[in-house]
Amino acid sequence: MNATDGRVGALRRRPKTFEAVRRLYQRLAPPLRTRWLVRVNFADALVLQEKIVAKKWEDPSSSDELLLLEHEPVYTIGRTPDRSSLLGAEHLPHPVYSINRGGQATYHGPGQLMGYPIIDLRRCGQDLHRYLRWLERLLIELLAEYGIAGTQRESLTGVWVGNRKIASIGVGVRHWITMHGFALNVCGDLSPFNHIVPCGIDNVSMTSMEKETGDVFSVADVAEALEKLALDRIRDLRMAPETQSINV
Repeated sequence: MNATDGRVGALRRRPKTFEAVRRLYQRLAPPLRTRWLVRVNFADALVLQEKIVAKKWEDPSSSDELLLLEHEPVYTIGRTPDRSSLLGAEHLPHPVYSINRGGQATYHGPGQLMGYPIIDLRRCGQDLHRYLRWLERLLIELLAEYGIAGTQRESLTGVWVGNRKIASIGVGVRHWITMHGFALNVCGDLSPFNHIVPCGIDNVSMTSMEKETGDVFSVADVAEALEKLALDRIRDLRMAPETQSINV
């Protein structure tokens, strides 16, 4: 075999397209680990997220995780100096936590499915905007399984049904590792939202899967459906656009 034959053979052994590289990387990336934690105090869930983020920073080979749970009633607000969306925290009926996510005030409580994806975006093109859109599409696809037409809205994060908001999204990122995530209103009492300006959007109307359909839902069942969907759709997030490099 001459030198030219050797070079041709080497080229044939290399992936011929960027798509082949992405498929190879997807097979090598650790799987997504999902956990249904039932109902968890907000402070305890925050500590758990921080522990997982620290572990992933120390060990980049560890699995991405998706924590699914409900919270006891609580309000949260992101890293913003503008706290007007709380409408006077001293009069709120539930505790308030200031946390390291984007966004304004929101409410979490029973009947709401919380999703905390802890994902290393170094495996996903290091694109936070793309990650947010992936979360929205994941929830829209989930809602479609229940006959609910969720949509995205330009310049606003979250998922909507008409002009009503059904899911809120607020994330934090440390060393390109995500925490916090989304809150999907499945069922239950939405009146605690009346004490704040949800997500800082004036006159926004909050809705739920129960309110939109009139059906009875179990948060645990919806969590199971989302778990299956996320395990399948994580590959879409990990397939970084061709204009970006794949970093680990």
